Amino acid sequence: MKKLQTDSINLPPIWAETQYLTPIAKNIAKNMGLKFIGKLDKHKDMYLALTNMRLELHTAKSSKEGPIFAEFIEGKMGYRRAQGLGRRQLIGRAVGLKKGVAPTILDATPGLGRDGFVLACLGCSVRLVERSVIVAALLQDGLKRAMFDPATRDIINNNISLEIADAKDIMALAKKPEDVVYLDPMYPHRTKSALVKKEMRWLRCVVGGDEDAESLLDCALKYAIKRVVVKRPHPSKPLADRKPNFTINGKKTRFDVYLTKND
Repeated sequence: MKKLQTDSINLPPIWAETQYLTPIAKNIAKNMGLKFIGKLDKHKDMYLALTNMRLELHTAKSSKEGPIFAEFIEGKMGYRRAQGLGRRQLIGRAVGLKKGVAPTILDATPGLGRDGFVLACLGCSVRLVERSVIVAALLQDGLKRAMFDPATRDIINNNISLEIADAKDIMALAKKPEDVVYLDPMYPHRTKSALVKKEMRWLRCVVGGDEDAESLLDCALKYAIKRVVVKRPHPSKPLADRKPNFTINGKKTRFDVYLTKND
C-alpha cells in the first residue's frame, strides 16, 4: 500500500494511549504530518488514538460515543465473511460479477472500506482511492491488521490496494482504466442505524459532504470501461439527477448502474 502523505486539510492530533506505544505513535504522527500529544486534551474535538489494538478516531465532545475504526476481521465484516459472501449479493450483481467474470473496481469513495472489502471477498480486484489522509490512515490500519489474520490475509494481499489521492486526478491521468467505478458519496446518506449515523457524522466532519460528487460521476463515466455504480439510500434522487440504465434495489439502499461505452 502507498505510504500516506499529508494533504491540505486540517489534521487532528494523534494520541498514544499507553507509554509502550508512544514511540510508535510519534513515528506515525511524523509520517502523517500530525501533531503528537502524549496526554488527552479534552478541549480537542476529534483526534486519532493509537491503542494497543488499532488506530481509532475519537471525539472529545462525548464520552458516551465509542470510537470509529476500520475492521475486516471481526464485527459485521467478520460475520458476513464467515457466513459466506455469495455472488448473488446485490453489490456483486451491480458491478457485473458473473461466473468466470470478476471485474476490476476503482472504489473512488472507500470510507472505511466495507463495500470494497466485500467486492474483494467476491474475487474482484479492488483499487481503493481515498483523498483524506485521516480516513486513509484508519483504512490502512484495518487492512494491515487483516494481512496478519489467516482468514483475510490472501484477500487483502491479492485483491485490494490502497492509495491516497483524489480519484478525479487518478481517473484523469490513468492509462489503464478499471472495468467499474464504484461511488458511495456522503450526501444524502440517511439511515436508522445509530452506528452508521455516528460514522457518517464523524466522517463528514473529517472529509466534508462530498460536494463534488456530481463532477466525480462525470469523471467516472468517462473513465470506466464497462459501468459506474452509485450506491444511494432509499428514498433519494439519482446523483446529479442523471437517470441510470437500471437499478438494483435493496431494503435500505439501492445501486444505480450506468453503462458506459468506453470498451
